[in-house]
Amino acid sequence: MLQYGERQDAARSATVKSIYVYEAPVRLWHWVNALAITVLAVTGYFIGSPLPTMSGEASDHFVMGYIRFAHFAAGYVVAIGLLVRIYWAFVGNAYARELFLPPFFTGQWWRELLHEIRWYAFLAPYPLKYAGHNPLAQLMMFMFFVVGVVFMIVTGFALYGEGLGQGSWADTMFGWVIPLFGQSQDVHTWHHLGMWAMATFVILHVYAAIREDVASRQSLVSTMVSGFRMFKD
Repeated sequence: MLQYGERQDAARSATVKSIYVYEAPVRLWHWVNALAITVLAVTGYFIGSPLPTMSGEASDHFVMGYIRFAHFAAGYVVAIGLLVRIYWAFVGNAYARELFLPPFFTGQWWRELLHEIRWYAFLAPYPLKYAGHNPLAQLMMFMFFVVGVVFMIVTGFALYGEGLGQGSWADTMFGWVIPLFGQSQDVHTWHHLGMWAMATFVILHVYAAIREDVASRQSLVSTMVSGFRMFKD
C-alpha cells in the first residue's frame, strides 16, 4: 500500500488499480461537515441580512428564531465533529492525519506544491498522483478545514455566549474573544467575512474535485464515498 506523498508513475499506476485511503469515520465526517457548513452559511447569511418583516405577531411566525436555532445546532455539529475528527487522526490510518500535519519543512513537498499550482493553472502537462491529498489540496484543507473552522468556532461561540448571558459556559470559555477583537460588532464582521471565505473555498473545492476526476485520471469524488482511490490510466 502506498504511503502519504508517494507518487506513482505511469507504469506503477497501470498495476495499482485502487488503494483504500479514507476510512468510514473520515468519510462520514466529511459529508456531515459539508451539510453542517451549508446550513451555517445559509442561516448565517439571513442572520446578517434578515428577511423582511412579516405581518402579525412575531410569535406567530418565529422565522428568525428557527433560523438562529438551525445555525446554532449546525455550529455544535461542526465543533463536535472537529473534536471527533482530531481523535480519529490519532487512531486512524496515515491518511487520516495528513489534514492536520502538512510537511511544511520538506523541500520536496514545496516543489510538488509548485507543480500542482502549475497543473491547476494549465501550465503543467500532467499531474503527479497521490494516494491521499496532493500538496496544494493539503495546504488548502489545512488553512480552511483546520485553521478556518477553528476560527469560525471560536468567534461563533463567543457571539453565542452573548445570547446565553454572562457566566454561561460559552461566555466563560470564549468571552475573551470579544475584547481581543475590540467589540462585539468587530467579531460579527470577522465571523461574517469568515463565512464568505469558507463559501468561496467550498466552491473551489468542488470544482477542483470534479476537475481532477476528469483531468488527472484518478478518482476524487467517488473516493470520499467508497474510500478507495482509483487510478484510471
